[in-house]
Amino acid sequence: MDALMLARIQFAANISFHILFPTITIALCWILLYFKIQHHRTHEDGWIQAYQFWVKVFALTFALGVVSGITMSFQFGTNWPGFMETVGNVAGPLLAYEVLTAFFLEATFLGIMLFGSRRVPPWFHTLSTALVAAGTTMSAFWIIALNSWMHTPAGFEMIDGVAHVTSWWEVVFNPSMPYRLTHMLIASGLTACFLVAGISAYRLLRNDQTKGLQKAVRTAVYGAALLIPIQIFVGDLHGLNTLEHQPVKIAAMEGVWETERGAPLLLFAVPNEQTQQNDFAIGVPKLASFILTHDFNGEVQGLNSFENAPPVAPLFFGFRIMVGVGVLMLLVSWYTAFLFLKGRALPKVLLKVLVGMSFSGWVATLAGWYVTEIGRQPWLVYGVLQTKDAVGPVPAAAIGGSLAMYLSLYAILLVAFIYTLFYLARQAAPTKPAYREVLA
Repeated sequence: MDALMLARIQFAANISFHILFPTITIALCWILLYFKIQHHRTHEDGWIQAYQFWVKVFALTFALGVVSGITMSFQFGTNWPGFMETVGNVAGPLLAYEVLTAFFLEATFLGIMLFGSRRVPPWFHTLSTALVAAGTTMSAFWIIALNSWMHTPAGFEMIDGVAHVTSWWEVVFNPSMPYRLTHMLIASGLTACFLVAGISAYRLLRNDQTKGLQKAVRTAVYGAALLIPIQIFVGDLHGLNTLEHQPVKIAAMEGVWETERGAPLLLFAVPNEQTQQNDFAIGVPKLASFILTHDFNGEVQGLNSFENAPPVAPLFFGFRIMVGVGVLMLLVSWYTAFLFLKGRALPKVLLKVLVGMSFSGWVATLAGWYVTEIGRQPWLVYGVLQTKDAVGPVPAAAIGGSLAMYLSLYAILLVAFIYTLFYLARQAAPTKPAYREVLA
């Protein structure tokens, strides 16, 4: 492989590993805040037991998220110097705003949240949890603002090949930003809910009857059952926005090669870029046109009508993996919530399904992320900067060596992280006393 492809794979590997952890922590901190508020409201020890267990998971996940994010910053200077040279006037301040707002907020109150429960008043400890939760969300806000701008750039002008901001409001709130931010925050909610439900189901299978465990699994299941239909609706709006601004990405996702009316929704196919057709296609007639244009005979542009098209297969299959996992989330969460509402015990097979879906949010998030980022190719900043023009002069051998090191390290850390989660679940005390500060 040449240096360009290796640099792309390396950045993809880094961001794929990094995104796993913020996807959990953004929403998990809000779940922890809910546990705290419920404890203050009801004075039931179960809520603080749930908080005590999941705050350990949050601390571990937050730490991995921070250290894995640092490597990406270095790559801007080593592998992708053309990015900052061309659009640094936009990207630099947005990344700085994240540090000045989100990181400072998290750094100030994270220590109190993790270690100050016996040293500060209960209300201040709860406030610290709320501020850390706000910080994680604010961090997502600035990162999504930058990423969205790279897809739908606005509020700038090019002078001598360099982007200069003309309106920060248009830069931050670019056309795709509200949809991407909402979609990502809900994805984080679903990821955290299924993680909480899955680890809690694992503890239930081990006959752990802690009060906090019961409250945690119900919170997670009800949260997922509420979020997944909202995510489907937001996803549809996001798709329509993408159709408006990046129609070639939609064409690749749907496997539409020629512009046509009444395009079918392909449930399965094998896109063939050489013959420019879909092999073994199974589809529902006219449904893609209806979803995209709200008209069964609506026109959908084909890939052949665009000069620059992304790779089709990753988008086609990635989109279907994301949607398939989402449908599975809907079915499992709704059925589990139904059993809870009816006051029925969860059967062992359902508990095992929940354990198996502990990291289903990761699968859906990565699939959707790949669709988003690969679908932008060959552009790094859509219509402004091509990927090949931003890569640095680092030799392919050097990138390949560091890539192998990254992949090895990430594999070890990922296995260790998952092992530690289940280790904490096995070690969870069934009758853990509440903190003294909560009893005050």
